[in-house]
Formats: sequence, structure tokens, C-alpha cells
Amino acid sequence: MASSDFLSKSEQSQIVKAIESAELNTSGEIRVHLESTCTGDPVARTVYLFGKLGMHKTRERNGVLIYIAWKSHKFAIVGDSGINSKVPENFWEEEKEILLGFLKEGKVADGLTEVIKLAGNKLKEFFPYQQDDTNEQSNEISFGD
Repeated sequence: MASSDFLSKSEQSQIVKAIESAELNTSGEIRVHLESTCTGDPVARTVYLFGKLGMHKTRERNGVLIYIAWKSHKFAIVGDSGINSKVPENFWEEEKEILLGFLKEGKVADGLTEVIKLAGNKLKEFFPYQQDDTNEQSNEISFGD
């Protein structure tokens, strides 16, 4: 099964809507990337994909990538340097624990939706929405295979 078929079209739409809604509160940019397997460290893979997807190309360096390798049962959440320079250490721990709980129950779309909402709320504190804010990254889910 291709990663683009891992979630139904309805679930994909639910996640994109969550991203759109979360980004109404913050200038931060949130993306989701799905692929079937990750043979190494999921954080290293997410950092690699972050660069490949051009997520560092935001004005405030405030992009967040949520990565899931569904067959490998691995995931990671990585923020750009603009976020990491402003937030406390272990900033994403709560979101990772929440996502893990949903993943264990097989509720991937619901878990992503909840974590995206939380990320938007947390980013609002450090990167509030600006009048001149533009959507600098695609809200669509990207797929690795």
C-alpha cells in the first residue's frame, strides 16, 4: 500500500483542515509527512526531510514537521531554529506523548489533528499571527512513497 492510501481521503482532508485552522493563530508553519518505513533514527530522517521539503524557507524559521513512518512504527516532531531558539527544552514532549497514545490505538488522523491543534496553540505564544502573514508552506500532507 502506498503511503498516500494509508489514510482515507476524508482523514487527509481532516488533517489539512486542522493545519489551516491552527495556522490562523500563528505565523508558524505546520506540515505532516507520511511514509511507510524508516530504517534509521526517525529524528534524523525528519531533519533530512525538513530540508528536502524546504521547510527552513520561512521568514521567521518557524516551521514544524510532524513525521510518521507507519509500517516502522516510528515518528518525530521537529521544529526549525527560530522555534528552537525561543522555546524551552523538550517543547514537543507533550505532543509526542499524545500522538503516541493515538498511534497505539490506531487513530492516526485523530492523533495528528489533536497534535496539530496543540502545536498551533503553543506556537501562538511565540509566533503570533501577523496581519501581513502569508502561508509560506503547503498545508497538504507530503508522502515519501
